Amino acid sequence: MFRWYQMKLASRPLLTQSITTAVLFATGDTMAQQLVEKKGLKNHELARTGRMALYGGAIFGPAATTWFKFLQNKIVLPNKNLEIAARVACDQTFFASTNLFVFLSSMAIMEGTSPQDKLDSTYWTALTKNWMVWPFVQAINFKLVPLHHRVLVVNVISLGWNCYLSFLNSQGSKLGV
Repeated sequence: MFRWYQMKLASRPLLTQSITTAVLFATGDTMAQQLVEKKGLKNHELARTGRMALYGGAIFGPAATTWFKFLQNKIVLPNKNLEIAARVACDQTFFASTNLFVFLSSMAIMEGTSPQDKLDSTYWTALTKNWMVWPFVQAINFKLVPLHHRVLVVNVISLGWNCYLSFLNSQGSKLGV
């Protein structure tokens, strides 16, 4: 299976990473609905899972693939530890904040609700939680993982993160956040 993935990654990197991301975003939402919210299969919101898959495959997968390549090529310093710190700082300052904004806004639009209300009720909570997890993950990712596998590593770690985001998105103002 991994060999097949490697071949697809080499021949069609953007498509492969986008499909992988769509599947794992949908999996994160399914985990949120079944393991956290305990909805059961009868009450599973397929449209919500579909929105997560669409966002993952159409927006996050291509964006992350392009972003990691950009960081790899544009942030090059003689001191490798400083280089990794600079990449993490850029990732968390620009990509994470923008991605959360786009995620929450696009989910609200697809749900037919107000993006402004969604952002007001969830953005800062999500961003501060992001900063508790992702700088450490990305430091390891940028130091140890080859460029062509970084999106996959993020996607695997994102199973838990997307479970959280899906739950946060579905609860929004109900949580009082």
